[in-house]
Amino acid sequence: MSILIYAESVEGKFKKTAFELASYGKKIAAETGTTVTALTINATDVAPLGQYGVDKVLNVKSDKLSSFNAKAIADTIKQAAVKEGAKIVLFTSTTDSLYIAPLVAVALEAGYASNVVALPESLSPFRVKRNAFSNKAFSFTEINTDTKVLAIGKNSFGLIESAAAATIEDFSPSLNDNDFTVRVESSEKGSGKVTIADAEVVVSGGRGLKGPENWYLLEDLAGALGAATACSKPVSDLGWRPHSEHVGQTGKPVASNLYIAVGISGAIQHIAGINSSKVKVVINADADAPFFKVADYGVVGDAFEILPKLTEKIKAFKAQNS
Repeated sequence: MSILIYAESVEGKFKKTAFELASYGKKIAAETGTTVTALTINATDVAPLGQYGVDKVLNVKSDKLSSFNAKAIADTIKQAAVKEGAKIVLFTSTTDSLYIAPLVAVALEAGYASNVVALPESLSPFRVKRNAFSNKAFSFTEINTDTKVLAIGKNSFGLIESAAAATIEDFSPSLNDNDFTVRVESSEKGSGKVTIADAEVVVSGGRGLKGPENWYLLEDLAGALGAATACSKPVSDLGWRPHSEHVGQTGKPVASNLYIAVGISGAIQHIAGINSSKVKVVINADADAPFFKVADYGVVGDAFEILPKLTEKIKAFKAQNS
Protein backbone atom coordinates (compact mmCIF):
# COMPACT_ATOMS: atom_id res chain seq x y z
CA MET A 1 0.00 0.00 0.00
CA SER A 2 2.33 2.77 -1.22
CA ILE A 3 1.45 6.44 -0.71
CA LEU A 4 1.51 9.09 -3.47
CA ILE A 5 1.08 12.78 -2.70
CA TYR A 6 0.61 15.65 -5.12
CA ALA A 7 2.96 18.34 -3.82
CA GLU A 8 1.46 21.51 -5.24
CA SER A 9 3.72 24.46 -5.99
CA VAL A 10 3.26 28.04 -7.17
CA GLU A 11 5.89 29.59 -9.43
CA GLY A 12 8.17 26.70 -8.54
CA LYS A 13 7.83 27.07 -4.76
CA PHE A 14 5.92 24.69 -2.53
CA LYS A 15 2.95 25.84 -0.54
CA LYS A 16 2.90 25.09 3.18
CA THR A 17 0.07 22.67 2.46
CA ALA A 18 2.49 20.46 0.49
CA PHE A 19 4.61 19.92 3.61
CA GLU A 20 1.50 19.29 5.71
CA LEU A 21 0.42 16.68 3.16
CA ALA A 22 3.85 15.03 3.29
CA SER A 23 3.59 14.89 7.09
CA TYR A 24 0.17 13.25 6.82
CA GLY A 25 1.37 10.76 4.23
CA LYS A 26 4.41 9.82 6.34
CA LYS A 27 2.18 8.93 9.29
CA ILE A 28 0.07 6.58 7.16
CA ALA A 29 3.21 5.11 5.59
CA ALA A 30 4.61 4.39 9.06
CA GLU A 31 1.42 2.54 10.00
CA THR A 32 1.33 0.53 6.78
CA GLY A 33 5.06 -0.17 6.51
CA THR A 34 5.50 1.55 3.15
CA THR A 35 7.04 4.72 1.68
CA VAL A 36 5.90 8.14 0.49
CA THR A 37 6.38 9.31 -3.09
CA ALA A 38 5.68 12.92 -4.07
CA LEU A 39 4.78 14.10 -7.54
CA THR A 40 5.94 17.63 -8.32
CA ILE A 41 5.37 19.74 -11.43
CA ASN A 42 7.88 22.42 -12.42
CA ALA A 43 9.14 22.83 -8.85
CA THR A 44 12.49 24.61 -8.53
CA ASP A 45 13.75 22.87 -5.36
CA VAL A 46 12.23 19.55 -4.29
CA ALA A 47 14.72 18.75 -1.51
CA PRO A 48 12.63 20.34 1.30
CA LEU A 49 10.03 17.58 0.87
CA GLY A 50 12.51 15.14 2.38
CA GLN A 51 12.40 17.05 5.67
CA TYR A 52 8.78 15.98 6.08
CA GLY A 53 9.19 12.29 5.30
CA VAL A 54 9.05 12.02 1.51
CA ASP A 55 11.21 9.11 0.38
CA LYS A 56 11.02 9.64 -3.38
CA VAL A 57 10.18 12.54 -5.68
CA LEU A 58 8.86 12.16 -9.22
CA ASN A 59 9.89 15.49 -10.68
CA VAL A 60 8.02 16.63 -13.79
CA LYS A 61 9.45 19.41 -15.93
CA SER A 62 7.09 20.42 -18.72
CA ASP A 63 6.32 23.69 -20.47
CA LYS A 64 2.91 22.24 -21.33
CA LEU A 65 2.07 22.24 -17.61
CA SER A 66 3.31 25.75 -16.88
CA SER A 67 -0.33 26.92 -16.70
CA PHE A 68 -2.99 25.16 -14.66
CA ASN A 69 -4.77 22.46 -16.63
CA ALA A 70 -6.84 20.13 -14.46
CA LYS A 71 -7.25 17.37 -17.04
CA ALA A 72 -3.56 17.24 -17.96
CA ILE A 73 -2.38 17.35 -14.35
CA ALA A 74 -4.91 14.67 -13.34
CA ASP A 75 -3.64 12.47 -16.17
CA THR A 76 -0.07 13.03 -15.00
CA ILE A 77 -0.93 12.05 -11.41
CA LYS A 78 -2.83 8.98 -12.60
CA GLN A 79 0.21 7.82 -14.58
CA ALA A 80 2.45 8.39 -11.56
CA ALA A 81 0.07 6.41 -9.32
CA VAL A 82 0.06 3.47 -11.74
CA LYS A 83 3.85 3.59 -12.08
CA GLU A 84 4.35 3.53 -8.31
CA GLY A 85 1.53 1.08 -7.59
CA ALA A 86 0.06 3.63 -5.18
CA LYS A 87 -3.01 2.51 -3.26
CA ILE A 88 -3.48 5.83 -1.44
CA VAL A 89 -3.27 9.13 -3.33
CA LEU A 90 -3.31 12.32 -1.25
CA PHE A 91 -4.22 15.89 -2.14
CA THR A 92 -4.54 19.12 -0.21
CA SER A 93 -7.76 21.14 -0.15
CA THR A 94 -6.56 24.03 -2.30
CA THR A 95 -8.90 25.15 -5.07
CA ASP A 96 -6.72 23.53 -7.74
CA SER A 97 -6.32 20.22 -5.94
CA LEU A 98 -10.04 19.94 -5.18
CA TYR A 99 -10.62 20.31 -8.92
CA ILE A 100 -8.03 17.65 -9.80
CA ALA A 101 -8.70 15.02 -7.12
CA PRO A 102 -12.11 13.79 -8.39
CA LEU A 103 -10.68 13.45 -11.91
CA VAL A 104 -7.88 11.27 -10.56
CA ALA A 105 -10.35 9.20 -8.54
CA VAL A 106 -12.41 8.50 -11.66
CA ALA A 107 -9.32 7.60 -13.70
CA LEU A 108 -8.12 5.18 -11.01
CA GLU A 109 -11.62 3.84 -10.26
CA ALA A 110 -10.94 4.85 -6.67
CA GLY A 111 -13.16 5.86 -3.77
CA TYR A 112 -12.79 9.56 -2.95
CA ALA A 113 -13.18 11.47 0.32
CA SER A 114 -12.72 15.24 0.61
CA ASN A 115 -12.44 17.48 3.70
CA VAL A 116 -10.56 14.81 5.66
CA VAL A 117 -9.49 16.25 9.02
CA ALA A 118 -7.60 13.41 10.74
CA LEU A 119 -5.60 10.26 10.16
CA PRO A 120 -7.72 7.24 9.20
CA GLU A 121 -9.80 5.89 12.09
CA SER A 122 -8.90 2.41 10.83
CA LEU A 123 -7.07 0.94 7.85
CA SER A 124 -9.17 -2.21 7.50
CA PRO A 125 -11.87 -1.21 6.84
CA PHE A 126 -10.46 2.10 5.62
CA ARG A 127 -12.39 4.78 7.53
CA VAL A 128 -11.77 8.55 7.67
CA LYS A 129 -13.21 11.51 9.57
CA ARG A 130 -14.44 14.43 7.46
CA ASN A 131 -16.03 17.84 7.86
CA ALA A 132 -19.68 17.91 6.78
CA PHE A 133 -22.61 20.33 6.43
CA SER A 134 -20.45 23.41 5.80
CA ASN A 135 -18.10 22.40 8.62
CA LYS A 136 -20.88 22.24 11.22
CA ALA A 137 -20.56 18.49 11.80
CA PHE A 138 -18.29 15.51 11.21
CA SER A 139 -18.98 12.39 9.18
CA PHE A 140 -17.14 9.08 9.05
CA THR A 141 -16.64 7.65 5.57
CA GLU A 142 -15.61 4.09 4.73
CA ILE A 143 -13.80 3.52 1.42
CA ASN A 144 -13.93 -0.03 0.10
CA THR A 145 -12.13 0.32 -3.24
CA ASP A 146 -8.61 -1.02 -3.67
CA THR A 147 -7.26 2.48 -4.36
CA LYS A 148 -8.23 5.45 -2.18
CA VAL A 149 -8.06 9.17 -2.98
CA LEU A 150 -8.19 11.68 -0.10
CA ALA A 151 -8.19 15.48 0.07
CA ILE A 152 -6.88 16.69 3.44
CA GLY A 153 -8.37 19.83 5.00
CA LYS A 154 -6.06 22.82 5.45
CA ASN A 155 -4.44 23.24 8.86
CA SER A 156 -6.11 20.03 10.04
CA PHE A 157 -2.93 18.03 10.63
CA GLY A 158 0.06 20.36 10.99
CA LEU A 159 3.73 20.06 10.02
CA ILE A 160 5.79 17.18 11.41
CA GLU A 161 9.45 17.02 10.47
CA SER A 162 10.78 13.56 9.70
CA ALA A 163 14.06 14.13 7.93
CA ALA A 164 14.87 11.81 5.06
CA ALA A 165 17.10 12.09 2.01
CA ALA A 166 14.54 11.87 -0.75
CA THR A 167 15.67 10.31 -4.01
CA ILE A 168 14.76 12.40 -7.05
CA GLU A 169 13.66 10.88 -10.33
CA ASP A 170 12.71 12.74 -13.51
CA PHE A 171 9.25 11.75 -14.66
CA SER A 172 7.92 12.41 -18.16
CA PRO A 173 4.19 11.65 -18.45
CA SER A 174 2.61 10.79 -21.78
CA LEU A 175 0.30 13.71 -22.59
CA ASN A 176 -1.85 14.04 -25.70
CA ASP A 177 -3.88 16.81 -27.32
CA ASN A 178 -7.08 15.63 -25.61
CA ASP A 179 -5.56 16.73 -22.30
CA PHE A 180 -5.42 20.33 -23.52
CA THR A 181 -8.92 21.01 -24.85
CA VAL A 182 -9.16 23.77 -22.20
CA ARG A 183 -6.42 26.36 -21.87
CA VAL A 184 -5.75 29.40 -19.68
CA GLU A 185 -6.03 32.71 -21.54
CA SER A 186 -5.26 34.98 -18.57
CA SER A 187 -5.13 34.92 -14.79
CA GLU A 188 -5.47 37.43 -11.96
CA LYS A 189 -2.88 37.26 -9.24
CA GLY A 190 -3.53 38.43 -5.69
CA SER A 191 -1.16 41.10 -4.43
CA GLY A 192 -1.11 40.32 -0.72
CA LYS A 193 2.16 39.46 1.01
CA VAL A 194 0.53 36.39 2.57
CA THR A 195 -1.97 34.37 0.57
CA ILE A 196 -5.33 33.48 2.08
CA ALA A 197 -4.90 29.82 1.14
CA ASP A 198 -1.68 29.41 3.13
CA ALA A 199 -2.31 31.83 5.99
CA GLU A 200 -2.48 30.64 9.57
CA VAL A 201 -3.94 34.00 10.56
CA VAL A 202 -6.48 35.96 8.50
CA VAL A 203 -7.72 39.50 9.20
CA SER A 204 -10.93 40.18 7.31
CA GLY A 205 -12.97 43.35 6.85
CA GLY A 206 -16.53 44.20 5.91
CA ARG A 207 -18.63 47.24 5.13
CA GLY A 208 -18.23 48.36 8.72
CA LEU A 209 -14.89 49.87 7.66
CA LYS A 210 -16.93 52.34 5.56
CA GLY A 211 -14.58 52.55 2.60
CA PRO A 212 -11.35 51.36 0.94
CA GLU A 213 -9.49 54.38 2.29
CA ASN A 214 -9.73 52.85 5.78
CA TRP A 215 -8.26 49.48 4.83
CA TYR A 216 -4.85 50.51 6.12
CA LEU A 217 -6.20 49.76 9.62
CA LEU A 218 -6.62 46.10 8.65
CA GLU A 219 -3.31 46.01 6.79
CA ASP A 220 -1.45 47.41 9.80
CA LEU A 221 -2.96 44.75 12.07
CA ALA A 222 -2.25 42.02 9.51
CA GLY A 223 1.34 43.21 9.22
CA ALA A 224 1.81 43.02 12.99
CA LEU A 225 0.39 39.48 13.06
CA GLY A 226 2.03 38.23 9.86
CA ALA A 227 -1.49 37.62 8.58
CA ALA A 228 -3.30 37.66 5.25
CA THR A 229 -6.01 40.24 4.58
CA ALA A 230 -9.45 39.24 3.36
CA CYS A 231 -12.91 40.70 2.92
CA SER A 232 -16.62 39.92 2.75
CA LYS A 233 -18.53 39.56 -0.52
CA PRO A 234 -20.17 43.03 -0.41
CA VAL A 235 -16.74 44.62 -0.07
CA SER A 236 -15.38 42.89 -3.18
CA ASP A 237 -18.64 43.56 -5.06
CA LEU A 238 -18.25 47.28 -4.28
CA GLY A 239 -14.72 47.20 -5.66
CA TRP A 240 -13.11 48.17 -2.37
CA ARG A 241 -10.93 45.06 -2.46
CA PRO A 242 -9.99 42.55 -5.20
CA HIS A 243 -12.14 39.44 -5.61
CA SER A 244 -9.08 37.34 -4.75
CA GLU A 245 -9.59 38.45 -1.13
CA HIS A 246 -13.28 37.52 -0.94
CA VAL A 247 -13.77 34.70 1.57
CA GLY A 248 -16.90 32.72 2.31
CA GLN A 249 -19.01 29.99 0.78
CA THR A 250 -19.17 31.87 -2.53
CA GLY A 251 -15.54 32.99 -2.33
CA LYS A 252 -12.41 31.33 -0.97
CA PRO A 253 -12.84 28.97 1.98
CA VAL A 254 -10.64 29.70 4.99
CA ALA A 255 -9.33 27.19 7.52
CA SER A 256 -6.90 29.37 9.45
CA ASN A 257 -5.80 28.93 13.05
CA LEU A 258 -7.08 32.45 13.80
CA TYR A 259 -9.72 34.42 11.90
CA ILE A 260 -10.41 38.03 12.88
CA ALA A 261 -13.57 39.56 11.39
CA VAL A 262 -13.85 43.35 11.55
CA GLY A 263 -17.09 45.10 10.64
CA ILE A 264 -18.62 41.94 9.13
CA SER A 265 -22.20 41.21 10.16
CA GLY A 266 -21.90 37.47 9.53
CA ALA A 267 -24.12 36.33 6.67
CA ILE A 268 -24.63 32.56 6.67
CA GLN A 269 -22.61 32.18 3.43
CA HIS A 270 -19.63 33.98 4.97
CA ILE A 271 -19.75 31.95 8.18
CA ALA A 272 -20.01 28.68 6.23
CA GLY A 273 -16.82 29.57 4.34
CA ILE A 274 -14.73 30.32 7.44
CA ASN A 275 -16.22 27.82 9.88
CA SER A 276 -13.18 25.53 9.70
CA SER A 277 -11.04 28.22 11.31
CA LYS A 278 -10.01 27.15 14.79
CA VAL A 279 -10.44 30.46 16.64
CA LYS A 280 -12.80 33.21 15.48
CA VAL A 281 -12.59 36.76 16.82
CA VAL A 282 -15.29 39.29 15.93
CA ILE A 283 -15.02 43.08 16.25
CA ASN A 284 -18.27 44.89 15.51
CA ALA A 285 -20.14 47.96 16.75
CA ASP A 286 -23.46 46.09 16.47
CA ALA A 287 -23.90 43.83 19.49
CA ASP A 288 -26.66 41.95 17.65
CA ALA A 289 -24.50 41.03 14.65
CA PRO A 290 -25.06 37.33 13.81
CA PHE A 291 -21.29 36.72 13.75
CA PHE A 292 -21.16 36.94 17.55
CA LYS A 293 -23.19 33.71 17.80
CA VAL A 294 -20.36 31.66 16.29
CA ALA A 295 -17.42 33.67 17.64
CA ASP A 296 -14.98 32.32 20.20
CA TYR A 297 -14.21 35.89 21.27
CA GLY A 298 -16.24 39.02 20.57
CA VAL A 299 -15.52 42.72 20.99
CA VAL A 300 -18.40 45.19 20.75
CA GLY A 301 -17.04 48.58 19.83
CA ASP A 302 -15.78 51.01 17.21
CA ALA A 303 -13.22 49.36 14.95
CA PHE A 304 -11.63 52.74 14.23
CA GLU A 305 -10.70 52.97 17.91
CA ILE A 306 -10.01 49.30 18.59
CA LEU A 307 -7.76 48.37 15.63
CA PRO A 308 -5.01 50.98 16.18
CA LYS A 309 -4.82 50.10 19.89
CA LEU A 310 -4.79 46.35 19.18
CA THR A 311 -2.06 46.75 16.57
CA GLU A 312 0.01 48.85 18.96
CA LYS A 313 -0.33 46.26 21.75
CA ILE A 314 0.65 43.39 19.44
CA LYS A 315 3.71 45.24 18.19
CA ALA A 316 4.76 46.05 21.77
CA PHE A 317 4.24 42.43 22.87
CA LYS A 318 6.30 41.09 19.97
CA ALA A 319 9.07 43.61 20.63
CA GLN A 320 9.30 42.53 24.27
CA ASN A 321 9.29 38.83 23.44
CA SER A 322 11.47 38.74 20.32
